[in-house]
Amino acid sequence: MLRAMPDHLPFLFGVFLLAGFVKGVTGLGLPTVGVGLLSLVMPPAVAASFIVVPSLVTNLWQMVGGGALVPLLRRLWPMQAGIVGGTAAGAMLLGSGGSGAVLALGLALLGYAAIGLSPWALPRVPGGIEAWGGPLAGGATGVVSAATGVFVIPAVPYLQGLGLGREALVQALGLSFTTATVALGVALMLTGSLGGGVAAGSLLALGPALAGLWIGQRVRRAVRPEVFRRCFFAGLLALGAHLVLRGLW
Repeated sequence: MLRAMPDHLPFLFGVFLLAGFVKGVTGLGLPTVGVGLLSLVMPPAVAASFIVVPSLVTNLWQMVGGGALVPLLRRLWPMQAGIVGGTAAGAMLLGSGGSGAVLALGLALLGYAAIGLSPWALPRVPGGIEAWGGPLAGGATGVVSAATGVFVIPAVPYLQGLGLGREALVQALGLSFTTATVALGVALMLTGSLGGGVAAGSLLALGPALAGLWIGQRVRRAVRPEVFRRCFFAGLLALGAHLVLRGLW
């Protein structure tokens, strides 16, 4: 695979530098940016395979980068179990074309981001429903990630609805995205989409992704919470628009 795409290697590096930066600033976006831009030069299923190693390592970095991992694990393990189960159930959707699923995901992101940027307050998740709401949100996230390679919906709205602080939210996203990446990677291996050549390319993309993540994290810590919130939803808005265009293309 790498020998077949030498002309694309600078593009590959640039894509993952940008994707890592977006993830460092907002806590998400590496799979969406990576898959979306790589799909310009390769099939979407191959593009989804390239993001596995950078996504896994950057999510692990994001997951352990805060001080609340153990409490988050205790609180969110039912959601993580749901992600694994949902990915397994949705794995059959991989490679099916998925344009309808991508379009629906993009529209959902647009709506969520528009509400977040509006003066309206997003609803909080009542504490009494976490026992069943977490596995439900996780299962739906797993199905969506298996179909599209993107882990955002409904995990991000659910986690934000828990009322976590900025750093705790970013760490919770890292935890959930790590679970989703591992589950997706296993699904790709079982379906034969993650071969040796693609795995080597995915490993090669790790360097620029980590560099972008490092830069983006420093930008995030330098901005005020309100600026972070606007960047967060603006990033979702851009990602949603990109997915809609990709689904219509």
